[in-house]
Amino acid sequence: MFAITNSVGMFGMNAFPVTVEAEVFKGHPQFDLSGLPDTGIKESRDRVRSAASSVGIQFPKGRILINLAPADVKKTGSSFDLAIFVALMQAMDILPLRMPERVFVGELGLHGTIRGVRGVMSMAMLARKNGCQEIYVPKENAREAAFIDGIKTYGVGTVEELMFHLVGEETLTPEPHYEPEGSRTLSEMLDFCDVRGQFKARSGMELAAAGGHNILLIGTPGSGKSMLANRLPTILPKMTKEEILETSNVYSVAGLLTAERPLVTERPFRSPHHTISAAGLAGGGSIPTPGEISLAHNGVLFLDELAEFSRSTLEILRQPLEARKVTISRVSGTAEYPCSFMLAAAMNPCPCGYYGSPLKKCTCTQKQIHNYISRISGPMLDRFDMHIDIDPLPYEELSAKEKPESSAVIRERVESARNRQEKRYAGLGFYNNAMIPDGLLDEFCQMDDDAERMFGKMYQYYHMSARTGMRVRKVARSAADLHGNEKISCEDISMAVQFRGFDSKYLR
Repeated sequence: MFAITNSVGMFGMNAFPVTVEAEVFKGHPQFDLSGLPDTGIKESRDRVRSAASSVGIQFPKGRILINLAPADVKKTGSSFDLAIFVALMQAMDILPLRMPERVFVGELGLHGTIRGVRGVMSMAMLARKNGCQEIYVPKENAREAAFIDGIKTYGVGTVEELMFHLVGEETLTPEPHYEPEGSRTLSEMLDFCDVRGQFKARSGMELAAAGGHNILLIGTPGSGKSMLANRLPTILPKMTKEEILETSNVYSVAGLLTAERPLVTERPFRSPHHTISAAGLAGGGSIPTPGEISLAHNGVLFLDELAEFSRSTLEILRQPLEARKVTISRVSGTAEYPCSFMLAAAMNPCPCGYYGSPLKKCTCTQKQIHNYISRISGPMLDRFDMHIDIDPLPYEELSAKEKPESSAVIRERVESARNRQEKRYAGLGFYNNAMIPDGLLDEFCQMDDDAERMFGKMYQYYHMSARTGMRVRKVARSAADLHGNEKISCEDISMAVQFRGFDSKYLR
């Protein structure tokens, strides 16, 4: 008997429909799989056989043929197990033959349990797009899929539960639409009120957050660079539902969502070690998986000890920083992942770390200092809109009794600035100042007459390149949004130039 059911395959973040066809013939007992399955899928024969045995069903004595269509697309992973099992039960006349509006996804255990798989969120979105009414997923992935509107999600624990439901004996209850609940957040554990002093750096972090600008912190060991960077997500605007969906989708494909954490509701903060490989940073593998830059999507990628990263690894960041997506090509296909993130980095000014320090003498030669800074290429350094020197904290500031502003207070100002940007750029495909296309700078970064003259003088005095000038204007636009100005003023230009680091004692 011939049977057919629906499933979904994944390549990168691209979900594609897969039709699972099953037929049982008379003849020598044999279980064949066709349709370009990988080793993991071929091994499903044993998992399906054992799962059927766990509910007292014996395999037919004839030949079993399973085909995964389309046959010219490579299939990978173990997520087809459940659909293969259902199609086979249909072919054996145990389950109803026609279920065109149902999709089945999941890995089978030997005793009939159904284990979680990757990419369920993308699969549910494709199933909804294709007009399917119901999707059956492992219980572990149920809340993740239930975040998608317009399709019924059923979380299934065992094949026995599923079979009783499909034949109408004991029906399962659809998973209710999932909305993230309040929980202990990063903002409650880290706060800018913990940062004493460093008023210039705090102001710079607020400006960077207001416009989504990349920021580089340079200073001696123990001056607070990492402490400031770790608190950057706490002053960024809260994630919108669209951002939650986008980011959670990346984490779903990477297999990083769990039943306890079915969605990413806090802005990601990724801080890879400096020994990370290029593939670990950008993503890769024979079947491309997301790298750190994609896991930081809609959040912050923090590179501590920037000069210790290999130069080839850092250079990989240049194109994704501009395009805000990364494309990974392999023989088996091309995967594209989003990577719209804020890049924050911290570094010492020299190998010993104390060049320019008023507290401790530097032991490095001028050549060592030059070589250390030169580990970061000029084009890479230019990708940072803001460069901030972080000096050691005087005891008077460290021991001050007055408590600094909290992250919540700073976040209110940042959100106000971001709201202005969202209204200004509505319908244009970007939403913050750091993303303004070069061709629209004149339209959105207008200056008053005094600011125009001031910027011209600064441009010549600091020998800015065209790209540097554009980045200064974007930062000035963010300063104007923080100050509530329609046009960029002299104060905004001054602030942007100051934070560009032209007078940095380290980068000079």
